[in-house]
Amino acid sequence: MSTIDRTPAHATNGNGKPYKVIGTRPIRHDGVDKVTGRAKYGADIHLSGLIYGVVLRSPHAHAKIRSIDVSQALALPGVRAVVTHKDLREPGDRIVELGEGAVNLRHLSNNILAADKVLYKGHAVAAVAADSVHIAEQAAGLIKVDYETLPAVIDVEAAMKPSAPLLHADLFTDELGQKAKAPSNVAKHFRFEKGDIAKGFAQAKVVIEREFRTATVHQGYIEPHNATAMWNADGYITVWTSTQGSFTVRQQVAELVNAPISHVKVIPMEIGGGFGGKIRVYLEPVAAILSKRTGKPVKVLMSRADVFEGTGPTPASYIRVKLGVGSDGKITAAETYMAYEAGAYPGSPIGAGAMCIFACYDIPNGRIDGYDVVVNKPQTSAYRAPGATNAAFALETVVDEACEQLKIDPLEFRLKNGVKEGSRRVDGPVFPRIGMMETVEAVKKSEHWNTPLTGKHRGRGVASGFWFNCGLKSSASATVNPDGTVALVEGSTDIGGSRTGIAMQLAETLGIAATDVVPTVGDTDSVGYTDVTGGSRVTFATGYAAYEAARDIQRQMVERAARIWEVDAAKVSYENGGVTGPDGKRFSFKELAEQINKTGEPIVGRGTVDPEGCGGAFATHVVDVEVDPETGKVDIIRYTAAQDVGTAIHPSYVEGQIQGGTVQGIGWGLNEEYFYDAAGTMRNSTFLDYRIPTCYDLPMIDTLVVEVPNPGHPYGVRGVGEVPIVPPPAALANAIYRAVGVRMKQLPMSPPNVLKEILRKGASK
Repeated sequence: MSTIDRTPAHATNGNGKPYKVIGTRPIRHDGVDKVTGRAKYGADIHLSGLIYGVVLRSPHAHAKIRSIDVSQALALPGVRAVVTHKDLREPGDRIVELGEGAVNLRHLSNNILAADKVLYKGHAVAAVAADSVHIAEQAAGLIKVDYETLPAVIDVEAAMKPSAPLLHADLFTDELGQKAKAPSNVAKHFRFEKGDIAKGFAQAKVVIEREFRTATVHQGYIEPHNATAMWNADGYITVWTSTQGSFTVRQQVAELVNAPISHVKVIPMEIGGGFGGKIRVYLEPVAAILSKRTGKPVKVLMSRADVFEGTGPTPASYIRVKLGVGSDGKITAAETYMAYEAGAYPGSPIGAGAMCIFACYDIPNGRIDGYDVVVNKPQTSAYRAPGATNAAFALETVVDEACEQLKIDPLEFRLKNGVKEGSRRVDGPVFPRIGMMETVEAVKKSEHWNTPLTGKHRGRGVASGFWFNCGLKSSASATVNPDGTVALVEGSTDIGGSRTGIAMQLAETLGIAATDVVPTVGDTDSVGYTDVTGGSRVTFATGYAAYEAARDIQRQMVERAARIWEVDAAKVSYENGGVTGPDGKRFSFKELAEQINKTGEPIVGRGTVDPEGCGGAFATHVVDVEVDPETGKVDIIRYTAAQDVGTAIHPSYVEGQIQGGTVQGIGWGLNEEYFYDAAGTMRNSTFLDYRIPTCYDLPMIDTLVVEVPNPGHPYGVRGVGEVPIVPPPAALANAIYRAVGVRMKQLPMSPPNVLKEILRKGASK
């Protein structure tokens, strides 16, 4: 079931006129290719003379590389080249922004092919190119690496101890802006403060302090990483890859293989999921240098185990939350200590987690301490609202306990304490027009909330979540065709139907049908610079670029009609899908498109934007569960997700994003985790053992689509895709408590972990 709850008069374009395209559900433009299997993904590239690459990975979680002997591999018939870290450029300690997080180029280079140390099991060490993948695999097995194994540390709390094994001898903590004197595994400690925290806790009637731990979790995309590269004799490089950001790949490849950025062209293929995990490069520079060495195009693919062990999951974390609430039910103070694992190199999403943890509530006195900590695991990457799910699990569980102690309804607590326009976050920003309260009201009015839950060992839980969204740079160009259609070229990889959502905004602006726009995702030589598909930015920012391109077309069509009619352009206007002039003159869009190609130069609209005002996104979820007290298994009976989406451009896609993110949050909450042994080896690096939800684990996810227009966008768009993953673990934890009376403080809440708490509760009676 899906419900759309619009604010008054919101189904209009701001001038009181109803939308014609926005809010409809046209068939997606790439639908036929996807359902017929004709869509081309990264592994589908087959070039003349193609050879194959295989990456050799470390069997150790932490070790020095004494030497690498590739002689036997090179001697194998059919082997064309073997490369190691020395074949990459040494870029130095330069920080580069990747559109959703920054990276140190030296760390990136060392992660692609290890230099003097391996820092996790699965760390890439060398790569082979051969005439067949089987020869390449055999050759990789002939490479002799002499390792000196070192103690590994795979837990954030253990890594922060002074006695912990050091991953980097040159890593000194940035301690509140000051550089520490001794190396450690803590890359950074920062703090946000607001008000007088001691005074706030002194005013509280109830003060609750709890500790929470979450496990490492993978994005779980179906398509493994891939890259095909051709380094031509003229020095120009072409890369075909499934990526969330072709321009980001271009920059990283150019930096790491020492090529001018203008010499690198990246052709984005269709992408079988990413969720933040396909922004940083892994294989692309390797394929490029193998191609340079061999003079042939080289394709490199990952196995599923390679994906789990060698790419970036989301971080495990340790979080401590302290919350004070007054007798009137108002929050008086909140404090948190957040330590996130960065994996092998600094750069966890601790900053984003700190921005989100208290964002749903108006907190007068607050403090946030954040720690970025390296451990012997793959370097973490973004995963749908990176850092926010960990944070919400901790805070929302404590909020629920405070509601219980004060005997306050959890929705009423949110209505009393939730943020509104003008509220200031603990980390500083002031909210513009937002829809936190509207999501709570939507749940409060819902059939789900108003239907009593009956039955033994059943419980209902509520949680809210926030993601700040981002804007960043986007470009689009649009060409008017003689038949009245428009060819749109934009630069955002399409993960969730975004090319249709972008095309719909262009169509709305021009007053034509969505089916009259033909959208294409261009390569890096075919469209202006566009940042990554991530941060819930594409429908907002690239849609904005398409809007500007459409406005550019409008201006040109007005000028062309004025020229045809031989009148002053000031007397001509664009309205209702056409051009109107004096004395009742009018061209429809199709009529003028035909005239244009007879009377002068073509019309090409362009839009380039770097918009602010992306607007934050809020969600409130309610879930009913049934817990088996003998096994600890949690079954979800019913789930409803309310979310402020700004404007639902294509309601089906909005519903799908909410449902998909919620399901991923459920998996994170109940089952998913990297399971490591004492030596730092992941023991469940297949989808057989890494447990993601299936249709047998889930009910229908009901969506309550709340539309509170974002004033920072011409159509009120807010990012949709990330915030739905934030509330589920906390909502589930709160439901489990009401079902069996145990407070879960560890993710995942798998049957063994839930049963352990049930047994502990029974033993304490």
